[in-house]
Amino acid sequence: MYHNPVLLKETVDGLDVKPDGVYVDVTFGGGGHSREILSKLGENGRLLAFDQDLDALANSIDDKRFTLINENFRYVKRFLRFHGVKEVDGVLADFGVSSHQFDVAERGFSTRFEAKLDMRMNQQNELSAYHVVNEYEENRLKQVLLEYGELRSAPAMARMIVAERQNELIVTSDQLKKVLRKFLSPRHENKILAQIYQAIRIEVNQEIEALKEFLQQTPEILKQGGRLSFISYHSLEDRLVKRFIRNGLFEGEPERDMFGNFEVPLKKVNGLIVPTQDEIKLNSRARSAKLRIAEKL
Repeated sequence: MYHNPVLLKETVDGLDVKPDGVYVDVTFGGGGHSREILSKLGENGRLLAFDQDLDALANSIDDKRFTLINENFRYVKRFLRFHGVKEVDGVLADFGVSSHQFDVAERGFSTRFEAKLDMRMNQQNELSAYHVVNEYEENRLKQVLLEYGELRSAPAMARMIVAERQNELIVTSDQLKKVLRKFLSPRHENKILAQIYQAIRIEVNQEIEALKEFLQQTPEILKQGGRLSFISYHSLEDRLVKRFIRNGLFEGEPERDMFGNFEVPLKKVNGLIVPTQDEIKLNSRARSAKLRIAEKL
């Protein structure tokens, strides 16, 4: 299977789909969420989907109500306009790496396989994991591992990578593991490797910058009463989504008027939703998923 959609029913139910509404799924992947939305739309409804990964295009849905756009969701407003859409009734996003990307060894996303360092979600991008590991200067590499991997050993890891690549370029995942072997305690090896991979992957794909740009556009493209339904998988993403829903900013507090009130574009709907134990048993990648739903005021 290309991708087993996480929290499928809960995420689509969160959109409160209107049969004649216009919706956008900005992380199409295997199309599971999109198919669920289409099942709730009438013949006058419309769904547009985004995915920057060329592999995802093979999953396109043959339905006159559906349009698939091969672009990063950071350009959502521009490409919706290009397709004649100014406002939508709902936006769905599942920010995780797809099962397909993890399972295809040569894409380099998984710690399970020996592969070239790649990790590009858009295979046409020039920046890959190889460039980050072999060309970033030590301080920048340290920042990547610290900020995006939340690794306490980031300074020592960056120092080790820079020293080792002087002798031999680090081309594959196995080479990277060997270079960082002293930091991989047997008890926590998988967790630390996952944090290292996460940090490099976020840098390669500019995931935090793309997420911020995307979130800032959502109030502009949503109709009043329109819904957002977003799944995050790690604290960096979830923190940004939570803060943006709460006060329309990523840092600090919004300006208050003389009465101490402030206006925000969104209000949260219900509380945080996480997968059931049954879903986690069926799909282990669901275990860290967090769903947040919001409505435009």
